[in-house]
Amino acid sequence: MSGEVSRFPFFHETPAPEGAEGWESMYPYYLLPREETRDWEDSRLWFADTMHWSRGVHPFDSIGAEAVYLGAGQNSTRIFVLPTSLGLDVRVQNGYVYIAGIPVTDPAEIERRAALFQERAGHYYANWDELYARWKTKVTEAVARMKTISFPPLGELDPPEVVTEARGRSTSWDIITNYHRLIDEFFLVWQYHFEFLNLGYGGYIVFFQFCRQAFPQITEQEVARLVAGIDVLAFRPDDELRGLARLAVDLGLVGLLAGPGTADETFAALAGHENGPEWLQAYEAARDPWFDYFAEYGFTHDQDTWNSNPAIPLQGIARYAVRIQAGEDITRPVERLARERDEIVAEYRDLLSPAERTQFDELLGLARKVFPFIEEHNIYVEHWTHTVFWQKAWELGDFLVSAGFADARDDVFYLNRFELDQVLADIVQSWAIGVEIRGRKKWADVIARRRPIVAALQARTAPPAYGIPPEEVTDPFAVMNYGVTTDRIKEWLGASDGTASTLTGIPGGPGVAEGPVRVLRTEKDLALLRPGEILVAPITAPSWAAAFSSVSGVVTDIGGMMSHAAIVCREYGVPAVVGTGFATANLKTGQRVRVDGDTGTVTVLEDPR
Repeated sequence: MSGEVSRFPFFHETPAPEGAEGWESMYPYYLLPREETRDWEDSRLWFADTMHWSRGVHPFDSIGAEAVYLGAGQNSTRIFVLPTSLGLDVRVQNGYVYIAGIPVTDPAEIERRAALFQERAGHYYANWDELYARWKTKVTEAVARMKTISFPPLGELDPPEVVTEARGRSTSWDIITNYHRLIDEFFLVWQYHFEFLNLGYGGYIVFFQFCRQAFPQITEQEVARLVAGIDVLAFRPDDELRGLARLAVDLGLVGLLAGPGTADETFAALAGHENGPEWLQAYEAARDPWFDYFAEYGFTHDQDTWNSNPAIPLQGIARYAVRIQAGEDITRPVERLARERDEIVAEYRDLLSPAERTQFDELLGLARKVFPFIEEHNIYVEHWTHTVFWQKAWELGDFLVSAGFADARDDVFYLNRFELDQVLADIVQSWAIGVEIRGRKKWADVIARRRPIVAALQARTAPPAYGIPPEEVTDPFAVMNYGVTTDRIKEWLGASDGTASTLTGIPGGPGVAEGPVRVLRTEKDLALLRPGEILVAPITAPSWAAAFSSVSGVVTDIGGMMSHAAIVCREYGVPAVVGTGFATANLKTGQRVRVDGDTGTVTVLEDPR
């Protein structure tokens, strides 16, 4: 058809934003589109991973793109041998992270890999509870080891114990060793991350495919609701906020929490109230570990946790407390969801033959068994591990300042991990010899040049995709987490002009809602949200759950049936459409829209006057 768009732009067709020329020098070469790999890159579909990196990444922060997709590739391609998909290739383009699924299309190879997958994945499915318990231990031990890492300033001399204990080595070498340990632990945890994740998606996909074949009329939303209503660790931080809100009501502290003051002013006011100390004690008890929880996804150094910015949890507590005081029920509707789930299961199960029911029961049991990991792993990895990792990275920044290398503690993030290794070697060797740091001016010039480049990259939004769409998207991670399906890509190509009055996406949370739009770009805008509005965002983080309690619906640019936004909306009973591609570009604050979480459509009803 004349004028039909069949592909997205190629990497090499997209110039650097003004002021960001030379951005490529900031990242390891293998993360960049290159002339020698152009044919390969032009033949792929690369979609923006703005779910995890919502803005252009600093040089050091690109370590996440390496670790994440190394772990995904190893487990998909080499360990569990997914039949129809290899790993996800990764590139950084104009500062943003893009990924491409690598499908397996040869029937003979798919059959060979399927046999291997059945054997290897079958071992995990058969021993899921035991292996999952061991997984939790492995990750928590890695986090504990990471916490022991330190980067103390270098003194004039090594301490006397180096001599009296005949150590034979300088304590300065601990700086190098600990840096390597930090990097190694980070990569190790991300390999653990994918040990179970694709198996979790795989268990759900097999059940999903059975349902679509057995019940041709069943919707994506109905299949998802068959595994809803399962309590998981990922909801614990929000449960802590609800508990603190109830306590605030009981102690007569709602007015103080809902007041206009800063977090410090609120804490001071609470400390001066006769019931305040009791509430503050409960708040402190909840902080470790539940407030080691990023307001976003924890993939960049400049994101707040609830502990580092207490205004975030205080805002959520105040929202809940005001509603409780007004007589509202803020409990998550777990019992209702479970009841509805069981009713739907019974209705569909009655349509099957005895043999089919047996298979249905087995697959449903597996889907429910693996589901908790799909959400819970975020607590262990993206929140608890990343909290410690970024704390240690900031400590490295302090070390660079103490050594006389850097002027500001955030200078460290304008170096990639390999450059930082060189800098630390320079600092330690120069200290050992007793001379000035040899590369101070060199790197000061580099950092000064990169600051405006990063700012220019972050001032631009990421195009949703580059390259040529495949005939079929088969990677389970792309489908279930990101919502990048074959049909969705076709719709993105047709809806990218920003003029569509109807957007289509993936059914996230069931139900239909109408209301005025509130477009939010980051968690820092959550205070603008008003009750009854439709929250529209590039992606929502699990930590936004308190906001979900007051909205009438949710719409996101990216996300699949098993994305955190979709799972949270289902568990909170909020109508949602995820993976629309262009909601934040097409919709404007104040527009009235209808969100149909059953069919995955968003319809503009009227524009604001």
